[in-house]
Amino acid sequence: MKTKILLFGIALVFLSSLAMGAEVSQGKCIKYDREQNIVVIEEYDTYFSKEYPYGKPTGQVSSFRTEKAKIGIPPSPGDILRIAYQVKGTERLALKIMNVSKQDLRSK
Repeated sequence: MKTKILLFGIALVFLSSLAMGAEVSQGKCIKYDREQNIVVIEEYDTYFSKEYPYGKPTGQVSSFRTEKAKIGIPPSPGDILRIAYQVKGTERLALKIMNVSKQDLRSK
C-alpha cells in the first residue's frame, strides 16, 4: 500500500512538472503587432554586467505568437522583454510577456 502511494506521489510530481514547464527568452523588442498577434525580439544572453545589465545581444532574432499571452506593459520597439513560452510544433507560443525596461524590479 505504501509503495502504491509513493509511486502515485512520484508520478504526480513528474506530471505536474511537465504541465508547468516553460522556456524563457529575454531581449530587445524589434516588432510588436497586436493585430497579427506576434512579437519579435533580438535575444540576449545571460552574461550580465554593468555595461550589459540585461545581457549581451546575440544577434539571434526570434518571433513569438501572442494570442493567449498575459502581457504587462505593452511593448514598443527598443524595450527589453522577458517572455515565458512553450514550443508547439514550429511555433513559440508566448505565455507571459514582461516589459523589463519599463517595469524594472531591480530599481525597487
